[in-house]
This record gives sequence, structure tokens and C-alpha cells, in this order.
Amino acid sequence: MNKLPIKTAQRKISGGRMVLYVCAVALALFWLVPLVWMFLVTFKEKNSAVTVLPNLLRPPFTLDNYREVMDSAVWVWMKNSLIVGVVSTLGALLIDSLAAFALSYLQYPGRNAVFWFIMLAMMVPIEAQIVPMYQVMVEFGLMNTYLSIILPSLAGPFGVFILKQFYDGIPRALAEAARIDGAGYWRIFWNIYVPLSRSSLIAVGLFIFIGSWNDFLWPFMALTSDSRMTVPVGLPMFNSLMGTDMVMPMTACFVASIPTIVLYLFFQKHIIKGVAMTGLKG
Repeated sequence: MNKLPIKTAQRKISGGRMVLYVCAVALALFWLVPLVWMFLVTFKEKNSAVTVLPNLLRPPFTLDNYREVMDSAVWVWMKNSLIVGVVSTLGALLIDSLAAFALSYLQYPGRNAVFWFIMLAMMVPIEAQIVPMYQVMVEFGLMNTYLSIILPSLAGPFGVFILKQFYDGIPRALAEAARIDGAGYWRIFWNIYVPLSRSSLIAVGLFIFIGSWNDFLWPFMALTSDSRMTVPVGLPMFNSLMGTDMVMPMTACFVASIPTIVLYLFFQKHIIKGVAMTGLKG
């Protein structure tokens, strides 16, 4: 009599997992189908009919679209986005991790007030920051430079929040043992907190890089010359020159999305692990 409820529970769990898997596959296909369609379009000749699936799978195919895109300003915009993204990511990781360490490990009056003040910055939309940032950049003569894009992204409340949550889960006994051995705050941070938080740092860094790579509004306001434009700012201008052709715009968009796709595929385990462990307490 005791076995029937157990089997029923097992069947219910199995059925729930099956529904979960089906939903996950459906969501994955929902995301992958447009990407696959865009990828297939990149091999078609210019002005081809690309809205019907049989036309995408039917020859002729060509690689000239990639050559033309890489010979255009798209390649320059990608290099600009890469420079801005890498510098912004490294700088933001350093500042965010130090701030998170100070909020998690150090003891001083008003620490919680400082943390919540930083968190309030997450509630301020980027649209409300445009005018002050524009005035500051004009005042310092930084408009139409890499610094005008990099400086505003060097410190973000999201990275501080994620890293602080992880640092809170690190046993303080490790740091206290290092303090007894004569280690200072910097050595505790660099030799204990940074190695233990590698997955969280990679996850936060990837979020920062993708956000920088896809950012449009502020770079659109701050950059005026074609040679300084980033990918999100330059692509609409490139696409407008193509008229009704869909092949070249699709090729340019696919090429521009390759770096973020590759980064995610390489670091997806660290992203999942880093975000998941931010809720653990030691």
C-alpha cells in the first residue's frame, strides 16, 4: 500500500520534468530560428528573395557578402566596439569588485546606507542620465572620443550587487586567518576573494561587455564621426544605404553578433555558476 503513492509521485515529477524540457526546447528554437535564418541569408546573392525557406536552401551561394562587409566601415566599427568593450569591462570589473569587497568585508559606519544608495542608481534610467553626461563630456572636451563612451560605464551598480552577494557567501574565517598571518586588505582581496569569485567575475564581465557592445543611445549622442562609431550606431546607417536589399544588412548584423555569441558559448558554464552562486551563503 505504501508503494503506490511513491510511484505516483515519481510519475508526477517525471511528467513535470518533461513539460520543463519541452518548454526549454521551444524557447531555444524560438531564439535559434531567427539566428539560423539570418545565417543562411548571408550566403545568398544580393537582392535575392530570402523570405521563403526553399529559396534559402537553393543555390547559388556566395561568400562575397562577407568580403564586402569586412571591407566596409563595419570592420572599423567592430574594432571600435571591441576597444570600448574590453576597456570598459576590465575597468568596471576592477572598480565593481573593489566596491563589493569594501561593502562586504570592511566594517565601517553607514556601510548599509552606502550599499542601498548604490542600489538606488539601478532605478535611474539611462534616458535620465543623458543630459548630465552630455554636459560633463562637453565641459571636459571628451565628446567624440573613446573616453566619452568608456568613462560612464566604468562603475555599475549591477556588478557591485552581484559581486557583493557572492562575497557575502565567502567565509570570513579565510580572511581573518590571512589577517593573522599579516596580510593587508589588498592581499586578502587579491589572493582570496578574486580567485574564489572567478565565475562571478566572468559572468559580470560578460554582461558588461555585451551591454557595451549593444549600447546605442549614449554612443549615438556622444559620437559624431564615422571613424569613431561603434557597431550599434553604424549599422543603421549602413543598412539605410542598402535600399530594399536584405542580404547585406543581414550579413552585417550577423558579423557584428559573432563576438557576443562566441563569448557566450565559451563562458556559459561560468555565467550559470556565477549567477547561481550569488545566492549562496557560507
